[in-house]
Amino acid sequence: MFEHRALARTYSFAAIVICLCSPTHSMAQSREEGPWWPSTQWGSEDQEGAANWITQAKVLEALQSVKTGKVYELGHVYERGMPLFGDRDFKLTVPTPPRQGWGENASVWHSDFFVGEIGQVGTQFDALGHVGTKMEFDDGTVKDVFYNGFTREEMLWQGGEGGGLMALGMEKARPFITRGILIDIAGYKDVATLSSHHEVTIEDVKGALARQGIEESEIQPGDAILFNYGWATHWNNPPKYNNANYNHPENNGSPGIGIPVARWLAEKNVSLVGADSCCVEVVPNPDDALKHPVHQELITRSGIYMLENLDLRSLADDEVYGFLFIFNPLRIKGASGSPGRPLAIR
Repeated sequence: MFEHRALARTYSFAAIVICLCSPTHSMAQSREEGPWWPSTQWGSEDQEGAANWITQAKVLEALQSVKTGKVYELGHVYERGMPLFGDRDFKLTVPTPPRQGWGENASVWHSDFFVGEIGQVGTQFDALGHVGTKMEFDDGTVKDVFYNGFTREEMLWQGGEGGGLMALGMEKARPFITRGILIDIAGYKDVATLSSHHEVTIEDVKGALARQGIEESEIQPGDAILFNYGWATHWNNPPKYNNANYNHPENNGSPGIGIPVARWLAEKNVSLVGADSCCVEVVPNPDDALKHPVHQELITRSGIYMLENLDLRSLADDEVYGFLFIFNPLRIKGASGSPGRPLAIR
């Protein structure tokens, strides 16, 4: 048990951007009003989403939870050979510097040249511009719609290629300094790792919380919720870990939460949801017609950020369920995701 105070991508992937609402949905909407916009909590112009819950008071509350000062690394090392989703890439080259030294002091150096989806590889943070859905509007047009009703037309850079997103970009996401809660599903199930097709249910979540001595009511607005599936044990076996290469014999998908748990989290007004798998949610979804619907429930509809490919083994081993959580996404203007170094401090 731990103490708390109640406080009130232009880059999208077909495998992720799906239609929870059909383009021929009978309840057409306008840009001014739709099923999840404008935000009833933060207003029609908001681009920060659930990060708004991380107030100064919330930060102070989280800082006061530190008891020992022990720091836990929750992210993986970014390196060639790590699991990559789909056709994403990661290449880091250190160009050979001039052989002669620079200046009378013969200074030499290294620099880095990186090629890849900087925000969507390794331990990755999904911003609010990452995922949307197609919807029919009241004027008969079909648009791609994202958090708070922002359309792709509003978000695309108009000055040619290379500008990123004009709205909902990574620069809008604030630092996450908040209270973190680990929900150890693998521990609750008494297994080293969940099976590849396991969908985490509400019953699983509540059972894990009870095992950990945490009341459901202790989850407060702005908290970061991290799920341990035990899946990080497969990190060094990319075909097994990453469910994107369906043609590989070791690849059967990966465990994760489903839509009911996503909606439960949204009702709790959490700021971020993370897990030790490629997608946080179960993939493939038990309903073959749905492709990554939890991303839409959390990001598009609720403005809740997602943090994928975590390593939560040390937290689970030490039975650390409540902690100070710190994650500072890079302020890359117009990006739909970010790398970073998530930390838990006990």
